[in-house]
Amino acid sequence: MKFDSNQAWKDASASVMANRDVLLALAGVFIALPALALAIFMPPPEPPSGATPEAALALMGEYYTHSWLALLGIALLQLLGTLTMLTLFTDRSRPTVGEAIKRGARGVLPVIAAQVIMALGLGLLVSVLMIAAIASGAALLKLAAGLLLVGAVAYVLVRTALVSPIVIVEDQRNPIMALNRSWQLTKGSTGKLAGFFAILLVAAVVIYIVLAAGIGLIVSLIASGSTEAAIKDLIASFLQAVLSVYSVAIIAACHRQLAGPSAEVEARTFS
Repeated sequence: MKFDSNQAWKDASASVMANRDVLLALAGVFIALPALALAIFMPPPEPPSGATPEAALALMGEYYTHSWLALLGIALLQLLGTLTMLTLFTDRSRPTVGEAIKRGARGVLPVIAAQVIMALGLGLLVSVLMIAAIASGAALLKLAAGLLLVGAVAYVLVRTALVSPIVIVEDQRNPIMALNRSWQLTKGSTGKLAGFFAILLVAAVVIYIVLAAGIGLIVSLIASGSTEAAIKDLIASFLQAVLSVYSVAIIAACHRQLAGPSAEVEARTFS
């Protein structure tokens, strides 16, 4: 099925507006609050002025070594929130929030497994390209390997972008099958999807920076010190929650369009 990015955006926007209250509430609980807690209680360290790249990397490595358990918990909570919102976007039986959370929870492990499999595959590709580039010793080949690597990662991410809705909507619990299904659905639409995602990513980054900077300037005029920092963290967390709502709506709209109108019916028939 041909992909229409304009229609996907319209569908996603309409879905958000129709369910904005409950979606923002879920995003606030599962996305904004964990992000705010992380910013307040476990903020990433800022390298001192003049620190070398090696020192900065060592500082971040120490931070992740001591904070990995909390970061993992927050990541799992945010994934659960994402899958819960995805359930509400795609399930026409109108489940309650509690039912949506349960369905989202059942999809956490398959989605994580699919991400791990994809990461292992990309890691293998990175290793092969880096070894080949280093062995050659040619600067031009190293540059070409770097560009090829970036392109390959972007390609794989686009081809596997529909794993989450496949797990939730089509009730596909096998991570390998979910990856394969996403690969099949995006066949022939990879370029359009990549362009669509790239435009949305650039737009989201620009909007985030402009809003964060503008609101941050106002906050700086009326508050200072720890109060100013806390308000800015709250604003950043809220913007992250809003962006997460739209990103989930967009993925759901892309899956609905590429899978066809019968995908949900078939999934419910055999679930």
